[in-house]
Amino acid sequence: MEEKLFFKNSKGNKLCGILSNPTGDKTKPIVILVHGFSSGKDSSTNIALVERLNKKSISTFRIDLFAHGESEGSFENLTQSEAVDDVIQAIEFLKSLGFTKIGLEGSSFGGLAAIMAASKSKDTYLLAIKCPVSSYFEFKEYTNKDLIEDWKKNGYSYRENKKLNFTFYEDIKNNIAYDIADKITVPALIVHGDADTEVPVEQSIKLAKLIPSCQLKIIPGAGHRFQEGNAKDEMLNAIVDFIVQKSL
Repeated sequence: MEEKLFFKNSKGNKLCGILSNPTGDKTKPIVILVHGFSSGKDSSTNIALVERLNKKSISTFRIDLFAHGESEGSFENLTQSEAVDDVIQAIEFLKSLGFTKIGLEGSSFGGLAAIMAASKSKDTYLLAIKCPVSSYFEFKEYTNKDLIEDWKKNGYSYRENKKLNFTFYEDIKNNIAYDIADKITVPALIVHGDADTEVPVEQSIKLAKLIPSCQLKIIPGAGHRFQEGNAKDEMLNAIVDFIVQKSL
């Protein structure tokens, strides 16, 4: 049975989440699912993970980040730090409901949010991420001085046809996964395709070496959305198997 719930971020914005608790037992594991940039709680990956994890008696809480889906906020005001706070507040919300064993799963932009949240919270037991951003400063558009100057001058720019204020760029220096990797003390899994043209697999190879207890699963031929051949099943199986193993 699924239940739509609302909670607030630190600024008081109302955020939406869908709780799927197949057993009704709050002492059993629950995993927060964090979507990617301009996606949402009902992404195909999230829906597939809910189905597979619920069959293993693992609950899920899939959330809409600030300015996504049914959550409040103006997209142009989105920052990575805002997404991190959303995840931390989701953890606190689940704790207030009585859940005691909380895991994190995130994708791309949401993967970085989950990474940063895991480094700050002492209330999680695992971290599973796919094709996470580790550092925006390794992307061409974030190192192009002309583009950045135009972004600063105008006060806004567009990413994936979404308007973003310059505060997004100013904030990314505070959200570099490499810098906080050693603070992640829970078991971690990174799944990445070696044909990803949006977030280079080299980022995850580097990050996996910096997180103390981290497994890295590279899927040959897979792009950012794992649409090639059996890539999506391989990705889902890797994440579910890891969560089940660490939930025993």
